[in-house]
Amino acid sequence: MSVMDLRGLSPAPVTVFTRDGEVDYAANAQLAKWLVSIKGVKSLVILGHAGEGTFLTVEERLKLIETYAEAVDGAVPIIAGVTGEGTRVAAQEAKASKAAGATGALVYPNHGWLRFGFQKGAPQDRYKAIWQESGLECILFQYPDATKASYDLQTQIDIATQEGVVATKNGVRNMKRWYTEIPEIKKAAPELQVLSCHDEWLLPTMFDVDGLLVGYGNIAPELLIQLIEAGKAQDYPEARRIFEQLLPVTKAVYHRGSHMEGTVALKLGLVKRGVLDHATIREPLKNLGEAAEREIFAAFDAAGIGPVSAAAIAAE
Repeated sequence: MSVMDLRGLSPAPVTVFTRDGEVDYAANAQLAKWLVSIKGVKSLVILGHAGEGTFLTVEERLKLIETYAEAVDGAVPIIAGVTGEGTRVAAQEAKASKAAGATGALVYPNHGWLRFGFQKGAPQDRYKAIWQESGLECILFQYPDATKASYDLQTQIDIATQEGVVATKNGVRNMKRWYTEIPEIKKAAPELQVLSCHDEWLLPTMFDVDGLLVGYGNIAPELLIQLIEAGKAQDYPEARRIFEQLLPVTKAVYHRGSHMEGTVALKLGLVKRGVLDHATIREPLKNLGEAAEREIFAAFDAAGIGPVSAAAIAAE
C-alpha cells in the first residue's frame, strides 16, 4: 500500500465563513492553496477542532472536502476528521468522505468515551471498521491524559499495528507518558509516522517526531517547518530559538482559558496576517473581545510574523 507521507507539517485549517455564518467555499479554497504552496506542508487536515468540523452540517462537511480536494489538485492528501458516534456511523462517515475526495481519516474517539471511558477492544474495532468500509488511511488520535478517551499503551500499539493505520497524532500532554510510550510504539510499529499536536508547548516533543499535525500550522507554517527541521537534526539551540520567537504567539493563542478559544484566536491570527478579512465563527464558540484581539495582534508583531503578501495569496 502506498502510504501518505506526513513527514513535515500538516496544518489543520480553520473553516472560513462568510460574515453571516455560511461556509465560504471560495475563501476556504484560497486558504488551502496558500498553505499547500509552502514547501514542507505535507497534508491538510480538515473538519477537526480547529476547523469547527462538528459545527457543520453533513452536506457542508462533504462539500468542504470536495472544495479542498479540488483546490490542492493532488499536491497533498486531504485528511478528514471522522467524529461520528458509533462504529457503524463513523465508518459510513468515512466512506462518504472518501467519495468526496479525502485520502485519509483523522479518527476521533467516540464522544461518550471522554466522560465514561471505553471498553477494551472498542477503539481497535473503530479503526478497523473505518479502514474496511472506506479505505481511508487512518491516523491514530491520542487524546490528552486528562480525558477518559486517552488510550493506554497496549491499545495504541494494537491500533498502530492494524492494517490501514499510517500515523499517530499524539496529544497526550503528559511528558512521563510521552517519553515512556512513544519509544514502545515506535518499536512495535517502526513504519508508523509520529506527529505531535502539542500546540501550546511543542518544544519538548520536537526531537521524537516525524512531523506536526497542528492548528498552529494555519498562522505560522513557515516557522513551524523550520522547527520540525531543527528537531529532526537534533539541533536544540536552533529549535529553542524558534520556540522562543514563537512564544508570544503561543501564549496569546493557546495559553488562554480554554483550548477552544484557540480556534477563535487562529482566525484572528489569519486576519492579522492578511489571509482572512474577518474572524467569523459559529456557536458555541464566542468572540474573544477587542482586548484579546489587540493582544493577539501585538503577539504577532513581537514574534516578527508579518502579513502574507496579497500577491502571494492571489497567485495561488
